[in-house]
Amino acid sequence: MARTRIPPVAGGLAAAAAVALAAACWVVFPPEVAGRAIATRPEVRLPVPWPTTGQASAEVRGLGSLGDHGEQRPVPIASVTKVMTAYVILKDHPLGPDDPGPEITVDEQAEAESSSTDESTVPVRAGRRIGERDLLALMLVPSGNNIARLLARWDAGSQEAFTGKMNREAAALGMTSTTYTGASGVEDSTTSTAADQLRLAREVMKNPVIRAITGTANLRVEGVPGTIANTNTLLGRNGVIGLKTGASTAGGGALMWAATSPGGALILGVVLQQNPGGTPAAGLRAALETSEQLIAAIRRELPAATR
Repeated sequence: MARTRIPPVAGGLAAAAAVALAAACWVVFPPEVAGRAIATRPEVRLPVPWPTTGQASAEVRGLGSLGDHGEQRPVPIASVTKVMTAYVILKDHPLGPDDPGPEITVDEQAEAESSSTDESTVPVRAGRRIGERDLLALMLVPSGNNIARLLARWDAGSQEAFTGKMNREAAALGMTSTTYTGASGVEDSTTSTAADQLRLAREVMKNPVIRAITGTANLRVEGVPGTIANTNTLLGRNGVIGLKTGASTAGGGALMWAATSPGGALILGVVLQQNPGGTPAAGLRAALETSEQLIAAIRRELPAATR
């Protein structure tokens, strides 16, 4: 939908008043967690190119919501699921910023799954011991499904038990339209909305380990061949500093992203259901392209809204 552009002077005054009001509301009506409904965040409208299909949600820390676009109905989120997996693992097994964590033995199942051609995996050998932080990186950077399931078994004994933890954490964060059915996101039955996933993005960006890992363009892990590239190719452009890609035929392309504004403000967003029904690769390209346009526009328009 076309938006009427506000004249610079009037727009600046109106935006300043809106920001002041938003900040006051945020102090008086803070969000609630632990399973209760979260209060509506103050909303600021910017003339930006929201996706014409699928759904999206974005916010600026300290300013408020930039809005939700598209029908917020649960859809498959593919590997964006791994953000919750990392969140649960680090809640159960916290790491310091430079802590490699305990060593975890790769089991035969993780090795067997690493040769699959039907999903995203990382080649690992049974019996090798890899630190928790490196396994989190192998899950989040190249999106290793076998690593996500390995971490789930290590943490909870089975993927099923771990999935229960994921759903309890989602409920605690107020993610009322989210259902997790696995640790990797390969199952189309794992569904959520852009608005729900934005709540998770807000929470995980408080964790320095997740911030550091998802902001890594490429990495090397002892025992894993070659240099491993991040599936999020937007890193380093338009202030992008994270977070996680996802792609499947049913879900299309998805991206949970974090970026900084020219003034240093943290911008968070989620784009889902880009080009569903096509190949996962085509869906991912669509999600990355749509997100890049959206991020660039928000960064361009934001200074006028904060003056």
